[in-house]
Formats: sequence, C-alpha cells, structure tokens
Amino acid sequence: MDTAEHGNGALRFAEEIMLLLLHDHEGKFARVPGWSLDYALAGGVLMDLALLNRIDTDLTHLLLIDDAPTGDPLLDTTLADIAKSEDRRDARFWVERTAGYAEEIRERALGRLIERGILERREDRFLWVFRSRRYPVVDGRAEREVKLRIMGVLFSDDIPEPRDVVIICLADACGILKELLSRREHEQAASRIEQVRKLDLIGQAMTQAISDIELSVAVLQQQAALQV
Repeated sequence: MDTAEHGNGALRFAEEIMLLLLHDHEGKFARVPGWSLDYALAGGVLMDLALLNRIDTDLTHLLLIDDAPTGDPLLDTTLADIAKSEDRRDARFWVERTAGYAEEIRERALGRLIERGILERREDRFLWVFRSRRYPVVDGRAEREVKLRIMGVLFSDDIPEPRDVVIICLADACGILKELLSRREHEQAASRIEQVRKLDLIGQAMTQAISDIELSVAVLQQQAALQV
C-alpha cells in the first residue's frame, strides 16, 4: 500500500464505520439494515477518494479529477470504475455501484483492523454446528478515538475537521448515530448534526444520494409488504 496516500496509518472511512458499529465487549456489531451499511461503506470509499483529490462532485455529477491509482485496493477498484466510465454520472449512481462491492469492502476493512491489532476474529459454535463470528476489541484506542471525535463535534461549537464532517455525515445517513447516541442525546444533537452536514458539499451530495436510495428501498419494501 502507498503509505503516503494513506496518511501514515490513518484509518479509512470504511474501517471507522465498522468500529462505530462495534459493541466494545461483545465483539458484535450493532444492527443496522444491511443495505444501509452497504451504502455507508460505499460512501466512505467515495469520500476517501474525494479527500485524496481523485474525484469531486457538483449538484448533478460526480467528476473524475485524477485517475492515478492510490495504491490502496480498497479504493482503487471504484476509482478504476469511475475512470473507465464513458458517461458522466451523479453521486447516487456511484454510491449504488460501489455498494455492489460492499461485502468485499467490509471484509477488507475488518481484515485491516485485525492486521493493525485493533480487533481479533473469533468463531464460536452453537451446538457444535452453527458458527457465530465475533470481533472482540484487542486495542480499544482507535475505537474510542473515532467515537470521541464524533461526540466532541456534536456537543461543542468547535469547527470540525474535514474527516470528522465526513464520518458524521456517513454515520447519520445510515442510522449509526442513532445506535451510538441515546435517544435524548440524538435529540439534543439534531440541530448540530444538520449544521455539520452543510459544511461539506461532497458530503452533502453523498449523504443525499444515500438518503434517496434508502427512501426508494423503504418504499419498495412497504409496497412488497402490502402485496403479501
């Protein structure tokens, strides 16, 4: 991996998203809809590419700025897809497209967290047949750091760093903030969340794309339920 592109070991957004979902002691993940997590991971990949100045977005299109590989397989599959596309597409298209790789993104992110010594992988058996996979925290500093960054932004008036804006936008879009915060905390932070979401144009485009997709999925699920 190109360490210059990777910020001296800084976590990618996909890794931070997985840490946000993790319950400290159980090694299990908070339950959010699978498709919602897929879109958050996809948005994380695209936002990493944006921060590396590979892509940009306006109100109608996601734009390729530089097609030079980052040296990071987590990002370069999507970058190559964007580079070879002959049509200009919007952020929603690329969120949906990248979400098709969500399982691979998730496994790569978890694998990296294990390699970093942050998590370990355990497989428990139920009645010696059914396997349950857990990821207990080995070194909790990274998990605490990302959660504390979010709390520090949401409950202060400080100007947040660009990465903090992104992770809050993604966590809000896929419902992770509701898992991370109590109902009262979420209500208290609602106006601040909205304020933070407006600080980054790319983040706005990405989270709007995720919200639009989720709304479409919810409508389809509701229609399917009515037909049963």
